[in-house]
Amino acid sequence: MSWLDDHPEVRNLRCGVADLNGQARGKRVPRRFAAKLEKDGTRMPLSVVNVDIWGEDIEDSPLVFETGDADGEMLPTERGYVPMPWLPTPTALLPLWAYHEDGRPFAGDPRHALAEVLKRYKERGLTPVVATEMEFYLVDDSGKGIMQPKSPRSGKRRDAAEVLSLRALDAFDIFFNELYDGCEAMDIPAEAAISESGLGQFEVNLEHVPDALKAADDAWFFKMLVRGLARNHGMAASFMAKPYDEYSGNGMHVHFSVVDEDGNNVFANGTFEGTPMLQNAIAGCLQGMSELALIFAPHANSYERLVPESHAPTSICWAYDNRTASVRVPGGSFAARRIEHRVAGGDVNPYLFLAAVLGSALIGIEDGLTPPAPITGNAYDQKLDQLPSDWSEAIKSFENSTMARRIFDKQLVDNFLRTKRQELRDFQELTPEEQLALYLDTV
Repeated sequence: MSWLDDHPEVRNLRCGVADLNGQARGKRVPRRFAAKLEKDGTRMPLSVVNVDIWGEDIEDSPLVFETGDADGEMLPTERGYVPMPWLPTPTALLPLWAYHEDGRPFAGDPRHALAEVLKRYKERGLTPVVATEMEFYLVDDSGKGIMQPKSPRSGKRRDAAEVLSLRALDAFDIFFNELYDGCEAMDIPAEAAISESGLGQFEVNLEHVPDALKAADDAWFFKMLVRGLARNHGMAASFMAKPYDEYSGNGMHVHFSVVDEDGNNVFANGTFEGTPMLQNAIAGCLQGMSELALIFAPHANSYERLVPESHAPTSICWAYDNRTASVRVPGGSFAARRIEHRVAGGDVNPYLFLAAVLGSALIGIEDGLTPPAPITGNAYDQKLDQLPSDWSEAIKSFENSTMARRIFDKQLVDNFLRTKRQELRDFQELTPEEQLALYLDTV
């Protein structure tokens, strides 16, 4: 029985795949074609997974003219239909991923990239347990530039940033009620919401799940939901890494532990330090930090966030319960030992991001790597190796990376590099206003 049989109210369908920038590319399909869509998926050019942030073909991509812009088969993922509660007409999304005609997964698909990393964990009898923290701004972009939006509840504008303020949450209570109802409908496990340190900035935590593909799906869907609901209230929701020069940027942190086949946390042994495998995973994350920075900071604006003293880590280091470090082992119960990877901005592709984090941790485990000593105190005040400081440097680091090629298929690495080089070239022609418009509610 189809999910649609239990949801006769759904009139329209969308189907779509995530491209390398995390943008949904797909089609609008009448409901009467649902059975065919569920069975056979749909056909689209494989090059659609590898377009730039404007949705333009990559000029030198072998996926375009060299292959005649050949189609691939876009087949439904195991997630199935997901409601789209921000649309006025009852509509559902069928998420897809890309395959070749002969049934092989298309290696340039970011969801397949994450699936391959998880397959390697499974071969070792291991399963990552993953949770994400999603930061975003609510903004009024109806005029020139952006500003704090009016409260849907009071109609008033509060030009203040209020860390952990219940008053700020209450001002947008109508929006958050709809957001949590939408998360419930879409099976997105939303936990606590908080007011963050920026003007109109909020964070919603998604709970730990023992399925990193679902965690990535949830993050992808969450962005769609937040942006759609915000527009319904006359606002924009932005996951842009740094919308305001003077306020903190948006991050997307991930917390993860790893369990064995018996469900035991392999990072925990009842001690403060944790297990040798925890140390191995930390070392892998640190080793991949600079080489994979282009995944964690994929856009020009991403590097506006990665500056010292701005609540975003810039040094390659780790620590116990220290938020100035790029890799943090949170406090709390020793039985719940886990890693928090704090580098990524809110503008990342969730599939590539989790593949990079979990892949680098796995390499640390596979290679038995040992991290340096954990830091104490303020990481910004210490002489430590630094993350790439700009987009161009990150592109070069990714191009020369051996770790990237151990985690990702060479085709995806090549496609991603071509995409970012084209974006870097064309972005330089934009005015500051055009740059803001490009990223504001796109990434």
